[in-house]
Amino acid sequence: MATKLIAKGAEAEVYKTSAFGTDAILKDRKPKAYRIRELDEGIRSARTRSEAKATSIADSIGVRVPNILFVKRYQLFITYIEGSQMSALMQQGRRISKGLLMQVGKYLGMLHNAGIAHGDFTPANILIDSKGEPWVIDFGLSSISDSIEEKALDLLLMKRSIDRASYAYFIEGYSSKAHACKIVLTRLSEIEKRGRYNERS
Repeated sequence: MATKLIAKGAEAEVYKTSAFGTDAILKDRKPKAYRIRELDEGIRSARTRSEAKATSIADSIGVRVPNILFVKRYQLFITYIEGSQMSALMQQGRRISKGLLMQVGKYLGMLHNAGIAHGDFTPANILIDSKGEPWVIDFGLSSISDSIEEKALDLLLMKRSIDRASYAYFIEGYSSKAHACKIVLTRLSEIEKRGRYNERS
């Protein structure tokens, strides 16, 4: 089974490979030498299971995500989606449509309704396929949680990554789906105020 390294992060190495006769992505959580071995193995295993669970829940509620093919202790095999990261398109000066931004916002609202905080909800983790449809990828930092703080942080990450007009469309989509929208937006405002206070201190 040929593999090609396509990304290397603090959490894992990502390879393009094949599984069951189809193109696939292998996410491999490597050991951390600075951690006690038993602790490291537990963390890597738990995060792999958590990522698989969050991705599967997202798929079950209608959020467009890659399919889980199979899970090993520290490895996750998912379907390969041909497309471009939204962040890369933005860097190229490509216009991101209102409809696409609204759909991304709707997806986040649906995730939050299902008790999933993505943990890294930025344009780098939105993949746009050849049909112009968005996919949410990389649930490696996600958590199954009803924490309003964590949901507000998802919004903050996106807000800091796109321009004001784009964020307005994104929030319009989010507000149309998220049941606790007002509460989350209130917490977002509180987080931003805390940040401004800390910057002045």
